[in-house]
Amino acid sequence: MKVIIVGAGEVGYHIAGRLAAENKDVVVIDSNPGSVKRITENIDVEAICGSGSSPETLEAANIKEAEILLAVTDSDETNLVACLMADMISPSTKKLARIRQGDFDRYHDMFREQSPHIDTIINPEIEVVKTIEQLLSVPGAADVSEFAEGRMKFAGFYLHAGNPLEGIRLEDLSEKIGGPALVAAIIRDQELIVPMGRHRLNSGDLVYFISETKNLSPILAAFTEKPKPIKSVMIIGGGRIGLRLAKKLEDRSMHTKLIERSQTRAKNLADRLNRTTIICGDGSDQRLLVEENIREMDMVITVTNDEETNILVSLMARRMGAQKAITRLDKFSYLSLMPVIGIEQVVSPRLSAINTILQHIRRGKVLSVRTLTGEQGEVIEVEALETSEIIGKPLHKNIFPKGSLVIGIIRNDEVIIPSGDSVIEVGDRVVIFARRQIVAKIEEILTVKLEFF
Repeated sequence: MKVIIVGAGEVGYHIAGRLAAENKDVVVIDSNPGSVKRITENIDVEAICGSGSSPETLEAANIKEAEILLAVTDSDETNLVACLMADMISPSTKKLARIRQGDFDRYHDMFREQSPHIDTIINPEIEVVKTIEQLLSVPGAADVSEFAEGRMKFAGFYLHAGNPLEGIRLEDLSEKIGGPALVAAIIRDQELIVPMGRHRLNSGDLVYFISETKNLSPILAAFTEKPKPIKSVMIIGGGRIGLRLAKKLEDRSMHTKLIERSQTRAKNLADRLNRTTIICGDGSDQRLLVEENIREMDMVITVTNDEETNILVSLMARRMGAQKAITRLDKFSYLSLMPVIGIEQVVSPRLSAINTILQHIRRGKVLSVRTLTGEQGEVIEVEALETSEIIGKPLHKNIFPKGSLVIGIIRNDEVIIPSGDSVIEVGDRVVIFARRQIVAKIEEILTVKLEFF
């Protein structure tokens, strides 16, 4: 597979690294010489210094031979023009573009159906708001993903010191919790463990469960002290993400306050929101937070464009009595540091963009992709087609390589938490967890075995 990536920022850089590690033919285009140098020094891909919206540059990258074009620069306009040029030169190339401006929201269908015929439009801000909503739906979880239209949840919980589950073997976990509990993965000291029944839980572990949504309560109760629904939220930052999030919370009738520093922007927000209380002020001002009763808030969500401010305010909010805090981060280098300083719930627009991109790059009938914290593994939801050789075989006789695990099967309206004796049938939606290093092998299985020819 040949992939051309326009834009060597954080998203482009990480996607290039992922695809290069899977032995894909990757060309990266960026107009910034420093970004191009970073790519060539760290990743085994071809890099071109030039404009991705230039037809000459695209032709130099052999756009006609590319299966996929990813336009992921920080400029929506550049991404649109790059797709337009690619559509003119190589109509058969599949095009994915990152478009963030809300002004373009109602034109997404037009961009798909008419020139530039963009196959997939990625708005990481929409995706990150979905992630925040999922975290709000499972209070206490550090990470949440949904499959099968929300019927199955993949949720990660930190095991804190003193929890009765500390030291327990996984094979005894269901009995201890009092309900079905399949552990899909464990992150321990920033290392990924594909668990077996003999493994024991340690304090500090980030433990990922797969569960039918309606059966999640016993797991939540086991890992969270006095879990309760989120009813009051304070948002710090009234940018595009803050506005989108406030609108969603209004739809859910949550008591919401939003703090925005800019007086002009605060007035604009007041005109566009109906039931959200808008406060014009500095979200890092402790006196303002006290005046706005931060200790009574169930959740504080920091989504300003300044990562250091988000981290500082989240820590300060927890210290001042807020029950929980969700922090927006963009720099991947910061993610591994957050649990160390006490920040457990983190959202990243760039990581959300990567998840969406991977979903549409993976071969086979892939329905969704979710990258684990630290990008050490992926959860892939696929549809099992009748050409698959895995149909009709118990999982313990299956062809999935070591380091992967079938963690869920959705059959019609039934959610199945699989065992070794479970059998995949035609039309099943299968949720697979795999280490990053073997995703290429999983993709090969999906390509050869699960895809029509």
